[in-house]
Amino acid sequence: MTRYATIDDYIASFPEDVQAILGKVRQSIRNVLPAADEKIKYGMPALMIDGRHAVYFAAWKRHIGLYPIYRSDDPIEEELAPYRDAKDTVKFPLDKPIPYDLIERIVAVLVKRRE
Repeated sequence: MTRYATIDDYIASFPEDVQAILGKVRQSIRNVLPAADEKIKYGMPALMIDGRHAVYFAAWKRHIGLYPIYRSDDPIEEELAPYRDAKDTVKFPLDKPIPYDLIERIVAVLVKRRE
């Protein structure tokens, strides 16, 4: 497994079209978590609050994943349904428009749950 020192290094390792998407995903998360620390954890970008992960994101061959996105009773679950995969994962296919506004709302829900 390739080890990346920074999120910039991680993003730079992908083709230009995926780099652009990853940059927008990162910015969408930062719009909600502007003071979050950035780290590479488990080989993927992680944004951290108070030393604990808030959200991870990663690019794969056919999708962008966000982790962990725990299931809840929040109304956002209805919007997440088409993107739900494994237990705590949402996947956004690379061959469809990425819902950056939904990513921001997901992160806002994660922050609210932590409070």
